[in-house]
Amino acid sequence: MNQIHWRSEKECIVANPSRVPGRGDDDASRPYRPGYELVAEQLLDYISEQELRPGDRLPTEKGLAEILGATRNVTREAVKVLAAIGRLSVRRGAGIFVAEGSGGLVDDQMAQFRPTSMEHVLMLLDYRSVIESETARRAATLATPIEVRAIKESARTTLDCAVRHDVHAFARADAAFHDAVGAASHNVFLRSSVAGVRRLAGQSDVLLFHGDAPGSLEVAARQHLAIAEAVSAGEAALAEELMLEHIATTQSQFERKIRDRLFNLGDRPAPGAPAGDGAADSSPPRTSAS
Repeated sequence: MNQIHWRSEKECIVANPSRVPGRGDDDASRPYRPGYELVAEQLLDYISEQELRPGDRLPTEKGLAEILGATRNVTREAVKVLAAIGRLSVRRGAGIFVAEGSGGLVDDQMAQFRPTSMEHVLMLLDYRSVIESETARRAATLATPIEVRAIKESARTTLDCAVRHDVHAFARADAAFHDAVGAASHNVFLRSSVAGVRRLAGQSDVLLFHGDAPGSLEVAARQHLAIAEAVSAGEAALAEELMLEHIATTQSQFERKIRDRLFNLGDRPAPGAPAGDGAADSSPPRTSAS
Protein backbone atom coordinates (compact mmCIF):
# COMPACT_ATOMS: atom_id res chain seq x y z
CA MET A 1 0.00 0.00 0.00
CA ASN A 2 1.25 3.45 -0.85
CA GLN A 3 2.62 5.56 1.94
CA ILE A 4 0.56 8.71 2.60
CA HIS A 5 2.32 12.05 2.74
CA TRP A 6 0.19 15.18 2.26
CA ARG A 7 1.17 18.74 1.66
CA SER A 8 1.06 21.35 4.36
CA GLU A 9 -2.25 23.16 4.92
CA LYS A 10 -0.79 26.30 3.34
CA GLU A 11 0.25 24.43 0.22
CA CYS A 12 -3.17 22.78 0.03
CA ILE A 13 -4.88 26.17 0.02
CA VAL A 14 -2.61 27.57 -2.69
CA ALA A 15 -2.86 24.50 -4.91
CA ASN A 16 -6.61 24.10 -4.48
CA PRO A 17 -8.38 27.48 -4.24
CA SER A 18 -11.77 25.76 -4.28
CA ARG A 19 -11.16 24.23 -0.83
CA VAL A 20 -13.84 24.50 1.84
CA PRO A 21 -13.99 28.17 2.88
CA GLY A 22 -13.05 29.01 6.42
CA ARG A 23 -14.48 31.75 8.62
CA GLY A 24 -11.86 34.20 7.44
CA ASP A 25 -12.59 33.72 3.72
CA ASP A 26 -14.57 36.22 1.71
CA ASP A 27 -17.59 33.98 0.96
CA ALA A 28 -19.44 36.81 -0.81
CA SER A 29 -16.82 36.87 -3.57
CA ARG A 30 -17.29 33.24 -4.64
CA PRO A 31 -20.30 31.26 -5.88
CA TYR A 32 -21.86 28.86 -3.42
CA ARG A 33 -20.86 25.21 -3.60
CA PRO A 34 -22.01 22.60 -1.06
CA GLY A 35 -19.32 21.64 1.41
CA TYR A 36 -19.50 17.93 0.63
CA GLU A 37 -18.88 18.69 -3.06
CA LEU A 38 -15.73 20.67 -2.31
CA VAL A 39 -14.38 18.04 0.06
CA ALA A 40 -15.22 15.24 -2.40
CA GLU A 41 -13.24 17.12 -5.06
CA GLN A 42 -10.29 17.59 -2.70
CA LEU A 43 -10.42 13.95 -1.67
CA LEU A 44 -10.21 12.79 -5.30
CA ASP A 45 -7.26 15.16 -5.80
CA TYR A 46 -5.64 13.69 -2.69
CA ILE A 47 -6.07 10.12 -3.96
CA SER A 48 -4.60 11.09 -7.33
CA GLU A 49 -1.64 13.02 -5.93
CA GLN A 50 -0.78 10.25 -3.46
CA GLU A 51 -0.99 7.76 -6.36
CA LEU A 52 -3.32 5.55 -4.35
CA ARG A 53 -4.61 2.53 -6.23
CA PRO A 54 -7.81 0.48 -5.97
CA GLY A 55 -7.78 -1.38 -2.67
CA ASP A 56 -5.48 1.11 -0.90
CA ARG A 57 -6.67 2.20 2.52
CA LEU A 58 -7.33 5.86 3.31
CA PRO A 59 -6.95 7.58 6.67
CA THR A 60 -9.89 7.50 9.05
CA GLU A 61 -12.75 9.95 8.64
CA LYS A 62 -11.20 12.08 11.39
CA GLY A 63 -7.81 11.89 9.70
CA LEU A 64 -9.24 12.91 6.33
CA ALA A 65 -11.04 15.86 7.93
CA GLU A 66 -7.76 17.07 9.42
CA ILE A 67 -5.84 16.55 6.17
CA LEU A 68 -8.44 18.39 4.07
CA GLY A 69 -9.17 21.13 6.60
CA ALA A 70 -12.88 20.30 6.79
CA THR A 71 -15.35 19.37 9.51
CA ARG A 72 -16.03 15.69 10.20
CA ASN A 73 -19.70 16.07 9.24
CA VAL A 74 -18.90 17.46 5.79
CA THR A 75 -16.11 14.92 5.33
CA ARG A 76 -18.56 12.14 6.20
CA GLU A 77 -21.04 13.36 3.54
CA ALA A 78 -18.24 13.61 0.95
CA VAL A 79 -17.22 10.01 1.67
CA LYS A 80 -20.87 8.91 1.33
CA VAL A 81 -21.17 10.61 -2.07
CA LEU A 82 -17.93 9.10 -3.36
CA ALA A 83 -18.98 5.68 -2.09
CA ALA A 84 -22.37 6.07 -3.80
CA ILE A 85 -20.76 6.76 -7.18
CA GLY A 86 -18.30 3.90 -6.77
CA ARG A 87 -15.06 5.77 -6.08
CA LEU A 88 -14.67 4.72 -2.43
CA SER A 89 -15.50 1.58 -0.48
CA VAL A 90 -16.46 1.92 3.18
CA ARG A 91 -16.12 -1.34 5.10
CA ARG A 92 -17.60 -1.42 8.56
CA GLY A 93 -14.89 -2.07 11.11
CA ALA A 94 -12.15 -2.02 8.44
CA GLY A 95 -12.01 1.56 7.16
CA ILE A 96 -12.24 3.59 3.97
CA PHE A 97 -10.64 2.27 0.79
CA VAL A 98 -10.18 3.33 -2.82
CA ALA A 99 -12.84 1.27 -4.56
CA GLU A 100 -11.78 -1.67 -6.65
CA GLY A 101 -13.22 -1.82 -10.17
CA SER A 102 -14.50 -4.83 -12.02
CA GLY A 103 -11.16 -5.21 -13.80
CA GLY A 104 -12.54 -4.03 -17.12
CA LEU A 105 -10.60 -1.88 -19.58
CA VAL A 106 -12.32 1.37 -18.58
CA ASP A 107 -11.89 0.65 -14.86
CA ASP A 108 -8.19 -0.05 -15.30
CA GLN A 109 -7.39 2.94 -17.49
CA MET A 110 -9.68 5.58 -15.95
CA ALA A 111 -9.41 4.91 -12.23
CA GLN A 112 -7.97 8.42 -11.77
CA PHE A 113 -10.87 10.21 -13.50
CA ARG A 114 -11.72 13.42 -11.62
CA PRO A 115 -15.43 14.16 -12.18
CA THR A 116 -15.23 17.82 -11.14
CA SER A 117 -12.24 18.62 -13.37
CA MET A 118 -13.35 20.38 -16.56
CA GLU A 119 -10.20 19.12 -18.30
CA HIS A 120 -11.08 15.52 -17.48
CA VAL A 121 -14.76 15.96 -18.35
CA LEU A 122 -13.93 17.46 -21.76
CA MET A 123 -11.48 14.63 -22.46
CA LEU A 124 -14.21 12.18 -21.50
CA LEU A 125 -16.67 13.81 -23.93
CA ASP A 126 -14.03 13.70 -26.64
CA TYR A 127 -13.56 9.98 -25.97
CA ARG A 128 -17.32 9.49 -26.08
CA SER A 129 -17.47 11.14 -29.50
CA VAL A 130 -14.84 8.73 -30.83
CA ILE A 131 -16.35 5.58 -29.32
CA GLU A 132 -20.06 6.29 -29.75
CA SER A 133 -19.86 7.66 -33.31
CA GLU A 134 -18.17 4.45 -34.42
CA THR A 135 -20.69 2.42 -32.44
CA ALA A 136 -23.58 4.18 -34.21
CA ARG A 137 -21.96 3.70 -37.62
CA ARG A 138 -21.58 -0.03 -37.03
CA ALA A 139 -25.09 -0.32 -35.61
CA ALA A 140 -26.52 1.14 -38.83
CA THR A 141 -24.67 -1.53 -40.78
CA LEU A 142 -25.09 -4.55 -38.50
CA ALA A 143 -28.26 -4.12 -36.43
CA THR A 144 -30.81 -6.91 -36.60
CA PRO A 145 -34.57 -6.06 -36.76
CA ILE A 146 -34.91 -6.87 -33.06
CA GLU A 147 -31.98 -4.57 -32.21
CA VAL A 148 -33.42 -1.79 -34.38
CA ARG A 149 -36.73 -2.10 -32.53
CA ALA A 150 -34.95 -1.85 -29.16
CA ILE A 151 -33.12 1.30 -30.29
CA LYS A 152 -36.29 2.95 -31.58
CA GLU A 153 -38.37 2.03 -28.53
CA SER A 154 -35.77 3.35 -26.08
CA ALA A 155 -35.46 6.56 -28.14
CA ARG A 156 -39.23 7.07 -28.02
CA THR A 157 -39.20 6.42 -24.27
CA THR A 158 -36.61 9.15 -23.76
CA LEU A 159 -38.91 11.62 -25.53
CA ASP A 160 -41.90 10.59 -23.41
CA CYS A 161 -39.82 11.10 -20.26
CA ALA A 162 -38.47 14.41 -21.53
CA VAL A 163 -41.97 15.77 -22.19
CA ARG A 164 -42.95 14.84 -18.61
CA HIS A 165 -39.57 16.20 -17.41
CA ASP A 166 -39.07 13.00 -15.44
CA VAL A 167 -35.30 13.23 -15.02
CA HIS A 168 -34.80 9.87 -13.36
CA ALA A 169 -36.94 7.95 -15.85
CA PHE A 170 -35.14 9.78 -18.66
CA ALA A 171 -31.78 8.68 -17.22
CA ARG A 172 -32.85 5.04 -17.35
CA ALA A 173 -34.22 5.34 -20.89
CA ASP A 174 -31.15 7.30 -22.00
CA ALA A 175 -28.87 4.52 -20.72
CA ALA A 176 -31.07 1.92 -22.44
CA PHE A 177 -30.84 3.80 -25.75
CA HIS A 178 -27.06 4.08 -25.75
CA ASP A 179 -26.69 0.49 -24.59
CA ALA A 180 -29.01 -0.68 -27.37
CA VAL A 181 -26.88 1.13 -29.95
CA GLY A 182 -23.80 -0.43 -28.38
CA ALA A 183 -25.33 -3.90 -28.54
CA ALA A 184 -26.19 -3.38 -32.22
CA SER A 185 -22.53 -2.68 -33.01
CA HIS A 186 -21.90 -6.41 -32.39
CA ASN A 187 -18.65 -5.60 -30.61
CA VAL A 188 -18.58 -6.43 -26.91
CA PHE A 189 -15.63 -4.09 -26.30
CA LEU A 190 -17.33 -1.10 -27.89
CA ARG A 191 -20.49 -1.82 -25.90
CA SER A 192 -18.50 -2.15 -22.68
CA SER A 193 -16.59 1.07 -23.38
CA VAL A 194 -19.82 3.01 -23.97
CA ALA A 195 -21.27 1.75 -20.69
CA GLY A 196 -18.06 2.45 -18.75
CA VAL A 197 -17.65 5.98 -20.08
CA ARG A 198 -21.27 6.80 -19.32
CA ARG A 199 -20.78 5.61 -15.72
CA LEU A 200 -17.93 8.07 -15.38
CA ALA A 201 -20.05 10.85 -16.90
CA GLY A 202 -22.70 10.04 -14.31
CA GLN A 203 -20.18 10.80 -11.56
CA SER A 204 -19.83 14.34 -12.91
CA ASP A 205 -23.62 14.71 -13.03
CA VAL A 206 -23.86 13.76 -9.36
CA LEU A 207 -21.04 15.98 -8.10
CA LEU A 208 -21.59 18.98 -10.37
CA PHE A 209 -25.35 19.05 -10.96
CA HIS A 210 -26.72 17.30 -7.84
CA GLY A 211 -29.08 15.05 -9.77
CA ASP A 212 -30.33 17.72 -12.18
CA ALA A 213 -29.90 17.27 -15.94
CA PRO A 214 -27.03 19.32 -17.41
CA GLY A 215 -29.00 20.14 -20.58
CA SER A 216 -32.34 19.98 -22.37
CA LEU A 217 -33.90 16.53 -22.11
CA GLU A 218 -36.16 17.12 -25.11
CA VAL A 219 -33.30 18.17 -27.38
CA ALA A 220 -31.38 15.03 -26.42
CA ALA A 221 -34.46 12.84 -26.94
CA ARG A 222 -35.15 14.20 -30.43
CA GLN A 223 -31.52 13.55 -31.33
CA HIS A 224 -31.98 9.98 -30.10
CA LEU A 225 -34.96 9.61 -32.45
CA ALA A 226 -32.95 10.93 -35.41
CA ILE A 227 -30.10 8.49 -34.67
CA ALA A 228 -32.60 5.64 -34.35
CA GLU A 229 -34.10 6.48 -37.74
CA ALA A 230 -30.66 6.58 -39.37
CA VAL A 231 -29.76 3.20 -37.87
CA SER A 232 -33.12 1.78 -38.99
CA ALA A 233 -32.53 3.05 -42.54
CA GLY A 234 -29.02 1.59 -42.61
CA GLU A 235 -27.48 5.01 -43.20
CA ALA A 236 -24.12 4.48 -41.50
CA ALA A 237 -22.53 7.83 -42.34
CA LEU A 238 -25.62 9.73 -41.17
CA ALA A 239 -25.86 7.73 -37.93
CA GLU A 240 -22.21 8.52 -37.21
CA GLU A 241 -22.71 12.23 -37.97
CA LEU A 242 -25.85 12.45 -35.83
CA MET A 243 -24.15 10.78 -32.87
CA LEU A 244 -21.25 13.22 -33.13
CA GLU A 245 -23.75 16.08 -33.18
CA HIS A 246 -25.54 14.60 -30.16
CA ILE A 247 -22.37 14.46 -28.07
CA ALA A 248 -21.28 17.93 -29.26
CA THR A 249 -24.66 19.25 -28.07
CA THR A 250 -24.16 17.53 -24.74
CA GLN A 251 -20.76 19.21 -24.41
CA SER A 252 -22.17 22.62 -25.32
CA GLN A 253 -24.99 22.28 -22.78
CA PHE A 254 -22.58 21.03 -20.15
CA GLU A 255 -20.21 23.98 -20.65
CA ARG A 256 -23.10 26.45 -20.58
CA LYS A 257 -24.46 25.03 -17.34
CA ILE A 258 -21.01 25.14 -15.77
CA ARG A 259 -20.67 28.81 -16.77
CA ASP A 260 -24.11 29.58 -15.33
CA ARG A 261 -23.18 27.76 -12.16
CA LEU A 262 -19.89 29.58 -11.73
CA PHE A 263 -21.22 33.05 -12.40
CA ASN A 264 -24.71 32.90 -10.91
CA LEU A 265 -24.28 34.02 -7.34
CA GLY A 266 -27.97 33.78 -6.58
CA ASP A 267 -27.74 30.13 -5.53
CA ARG A 268 -26.85 30.79 -1.92
CA PRO A 269 -27.04 28.66 1.22
CA ALA A 270 -30.40 28.64 2.95
CA PRO A 271 -30.73 31.00 5.93
CA GLY A 272 -29.34 29.39 9.05
CA ALA A 273 -26.89 27.15 7.22
CA PRO A 274 -23.65 26.69 9.19
CA ALA A 275 -21.07 29.34 8.28
CA GLY A 276 -17.83 28.01 6.86
CA ASP A 277 -19.10 24.51 6.00
CA GLY A 278 -20.78 25.61 2.76
CA ALA A 279 -23.42 22.97 3.38
CA ALA A 280 -26.94 24.32 2.94
CA ASP A 281 -27.93 20.74 2.14
CA SER A 282 -25.39 18.13 3.16
CA SER A 283 -27.46 15.20 1.90
CA PRO A 284 -25.75 13.29 -0.89
CA PRO A 285 -27.34 13.98 -4.29
CA ARG A 286 -29.01 11.39 -6.48
CA THR A 287 -27.82 10.17 -9.83
CA SER A 288 -29.47 11.67 -12.93
CA ALA A 289 -29.25 11.68 -16.68
CA SER A 290 -25.95 12.47 -18.29
